[in-house]
Amino acid sequence: MTSTDFLGYDELDAALVRMRIGADASELHGSLCGYLAGGGSLDKQPLLTALEFEGGEAVVPAPHDQALLERLATESRGELADPELGFEPLLPADDRPLAERAEALVEWCRGFLGGFGLAGAGAHAQLSDEAQEILRDLTTIAGSAFDFGDESEDEDALIEVHEFVRMGAMLLFAECHSAQRPANDTLH
Repeated sequence: MTSTDFLGYDELDAALVRMRIGADASELHGSLCGYLAGGGSLDKQPLLTALEFEGGEAVVPAPHDQALLERLATESRGELADPELGFEPLLPADDRPLAERAEALVEWCRGFLGGFGLAGAGAHAQLSDEAQEILRDLTTIAGSAFDFGDESEDEDALIEVHEFVRMGAMLLFAECHSAQRPANDTLH
């Protein structure tokens, strides 16, 4: 559960429509989180350029939208690094239809994998077996199409997949960032 102070799905989605970005809030957030988890940095380039969104270099967001994107990046990095495990993928609210929420989770995973790949291969080459398995599972989720039957069982299944995705993203972030630290602390 996220705080009301954090950027919401609908707010980000509306901004992406205004900026004419061909992605929804879940895909963009997934891409950003994958990029950050994989060790990517936004220090030297705008978020849309770093994530290589089509037209991202040509888009010059209005000041309000630029501030919103910067806020999203700051919040996402903070949540991924949260020792209290407070990270949440940015998805439609729980009162939205199950099919919409499931598709958004699939889009989030697709975005995450793309962003993770963009971050570079440095830390990726040294991923643990557990981290590699998480990436394989995220790939399976990203390629999924859901078949709905019993609403209660489907809701429980989505909650379970959501929790796996949430924890997997944090584990990948922690592992890639711990893999970077020793290189910075090593004396030669």
